[in-house]
This record gives sequence, structure tokens and C-alpha cells, in this order.
Amino acid sequence: MASTGVIGDFTLPENREATSPPEARGLRRDDVRLMVSRLREESIEHARFRDLPRCLSAGDLLVVNTSGTLNAALTAVIDDGREFELHLSTALPGGFWTVEVRVPGEGASLPYRQALAGARYRLPEGGEATLLAPYPLVDSVNSESRLWIAALQLPAAAPAYLDRNGFPIRYKYVPDRWPSSMYQTVFATEPGSAEMPSAGRPFTPDLVTTLVSRGVRFAPLLLHTGVASLEDHEPPYEEFFRVPRETADLVNAARDAGRRVIAVGTTVVRALESVTDERGTTSPGEGWTDVVVSAERPVRSVTGIITGLHEPRATHLLILEQVVAKALRIGSADTSSAARAASQLERAYAEAMERGYLWHEFGDSHLIIA
Repeated sequence: MASTGVIGDFTLPENREATSPPEARGLRRDDVRLMVSRLREESIEHARFRDLPRCLSAGDLLVVNTSGTLNAALTAVIDDGREFELHLSTALPGGFWTVEVRVPGEGASLPYRQALAGARYRLPEGGEATLLAPYPLVDSVNSESRLWIAALQLPAAAPAYLDRNGFPIRYKYVPDRWPSSMYQTVFATEPGSAEMPSAGRPFTPDLVTTLVSRGVRFAPLLLHTGVASLEDHEPPYEEFFRVPRETADLVNAARDAGRRVIAVGTTVVRALESVTDERGTTSPGEGWTDVVVSAERPVRSVTGIITGLHEPRATHLLILEQVVAKALRIGSADTSSAARAASQLERAYAEAMERGYLWHEFGDSHLIIA
């Protein structure tokens, strides 16, 4: 895997894709594998997620995303009878949503690029979706687009309607449909994500209890995830987030005490970065974030992360590189140090590939700490 500033453009074999939940493979959620990258020691350990308590220390702060996953995929039909799949991405004020139009495929849906402004899609129970304009609107309303702003007319509030009529979004590497319970984390309290904040999936109530009993602290925040750009690897668009005052205070206290602040997922990083200033002070806040972490906008808030394994060219890899840089106290302008950060990630991903780790939301986990 050659370096390109972040992990190189590697090839992910199909046998490295998690095609079903671990429960369907005879495992508990916390039985998935856990790769532990200890950055300053430049060491890599291979364990199980249930071993997480021995990898952390009293005083470490885990920040978790409490967003619940919607049944955000709907069957949709246009006037000529053709059937599509409509993925609801992000709820906007006034009954509008950003959506993605896809076509049924073998196993899972496929991208559809021929959608047009003004197209109307019939939804279950008499619902209707009308495409208004490409999102984001950078040219004309007649431009080709992956995402659209759509007006939705639903016979009930969206979460209840989707519970009855929708199903979880999945991609071709997951050939079978699984119940919505497989797409919820133990931390979920408020539905709103199009796709599961999957870094939190391996946690179980027993594991959380063990961590708390050993002095590891938890702090909640909310970020409702939109649909992934699995085929295109576009930067993330605006997403709604909320960081409570109590969480901001816990993050600042841990930082001031020299404790580790560990994000459970890239969604947590994005939310915290939206309210953390250049000095590293985190404030409470909520709204729509357009923060995109990169070398030009490095991480300020966390010093570690629990995450899954990400696809080649995924923008999540930029976040991981910047978390590594922060943990190692690397200045983003130092190109040799940036190369060191990328090198450590490349080494970890090479070991994960060699040892048969599984990718995607039902796959294995990676703990990156200083």
C-alpha cells in the first residue's frame, strides 16, 4: 500500500468484507477482533473487542454518539411503474430531505444517475417524494447528482413512518436484509441517522459496565449521519449535531488533566471538531456542521479513536491520519512527521489485511491511542 499522504489506494478483497452481523456468525457483538495501535510505542496488538478494558486506563474518556439508526431505505415507484430504492439521508427543516435515488440490484441497490428534477416517486401508505434540485446545487437544477433535495409528503412523522415501511440501508457487500436491531448501538437514544454510527456497535451493556467500574468515563453527544458516498468517496456534507455542556466540560477536564479523550467513531470527531477552538477548548453547541478534517484543518479535540476499518480512498482515512498526528503531537505543516503518521496507519492496515480482519459496519475494530 503506497503512501499518498493518507493510506494508499489499496484493493480490498471481497473476503475481507463483513457480509453479515457477527451474531449471525455465532459471535457476540464484543467478540469481533480489535487491533490496538499504540502510536508512541509504534506497536500493534491483536485482541478481541471484549478485551478493551485492559487496553484503557482509569481516567480515559470515551465520547460516544447517541444517534439511532432509521429504517432509511424505502421502495419507490415512478409513474411508468419502474421501481427504485429511495435512501433518506438528512432531514431538513420544513418537510424537506436530502435523498439518494438508487435502483434495485442483485443483493442490494446500485447508484442511479439519471434522476431528474421534478421526478415524483410514490412511497408506501400513499407517501410521495418529489425531487427539487441537486444537492449541493453547484450548477443548474438539471445537473446530474448523487444527492437531491426532495419534498416528502408522509402520512405520519418520519421515524414512525420509516419504522413501518422502511428498512436499513445496505450495500452490495451485505447480500441479505437484517432487522433494524442489527443496526442499532447500545448508546442509541434519538433516531436520526441514515446509517449506523458503527464504531459503537461492538459495545455491550456488560462491557460498558466493566469499563465504568474500572474508571473509564463516558460522555454522550449526537451527530445524525447522512448516507455514505460508498461509490464516490465525496467529502461529507452538512450534518446535524449536538454537544451538551456536560460533555464539553468532561472533554475539557480530561484534556486539562492530561487524560486521553477517545472518540468512538469518526462522527464523534466531526461533532467535537465543530465546537473546539484552535486552543483545543471545547464548547457546548448544536447546529449543522460543515467541518471536514484534513491536513489543512487538523484535529484539535481528541487524542485517540475507536473505529472500524475503512474502504480505500474513504474520506474517513483523512480523519484517522489527523487523529494520529494529534496523538503524536505532530504539527500538520511538518511533512516528514505527516509521512510518519501515514506510515503508522499503513502498517496497521497492512497487518489487518494479512491477519484476515473484516471491513465495514459488521466488521472488526481498531483502537488508536498514544
